[in-house]
Amino acid sequence: MSNESKFNIFGSDGRRFVWRKVNTEMEPKNLQPTVKYGGDSVMVWGCMSAQGVGNLHFIDGIMNQYIYLNSLKTNLAASAEKMGIKDDFIFTQDNDPKHTAKKIKAWLSNNVTEYLVTPPQSPDINPIDNLWDYLDRKIRDHNISSKETLKKALEEEWNKITAETTRHLVDSMSKRLEAIIRSKGYPTKY
Repeated sequence: MSNESKFNIFGSDGRRFVWRKVNTEMEPKNLQPTVKYGGDSVMVWGCMSAQGVGNLHFIDGIMNQYIYLNSLKTNLAASAEKMGIKDDFIFTQDNDPKHTAKKIKAWLSNNVTEYLVTPPQSPDINPIDNLWDYLDRKIRDHNISSKETLKKALEEEWNKITAETTRHLVDSMSKRLEAIIRSKGYPTKY
């Protein structure tokens, strides 16, 4: 399973939700501080299997089909070897347009024995998204103040991820697929 993710120096740049009492929205405990400087981020590509994690590849610039293809060329075979699965795996990715570009499909058909075709608009199927959340929680225990310290924390925590952790996520695939079928493509708990 392969995907990319963005990690911010000072946490999420997305919306945050909190449970609060009525008319308490402006109390400091219910507010997320904003970053006036240094709100930089790092983009990474990674992959996982039931055997563990592959390489963690740092992306310079904006991820597009060309950078994605380079990430696959540079890391996929090495990652499969690192995980001990070589050619014995089913490659999985989501339907992001850069993942489904003709260039990527052509490379995959020549370099990957088998890959799973996923339904359009289905973020529920790839358990690596859960691994990114896990990694983000782990790096928040570090004192991150720059891109370099963020990269160091990401690498350190990525290399600590156990095969037990990834196996649990991979084992959830059948339940994920069943949930998608039951929900007829609508969102699931995954």
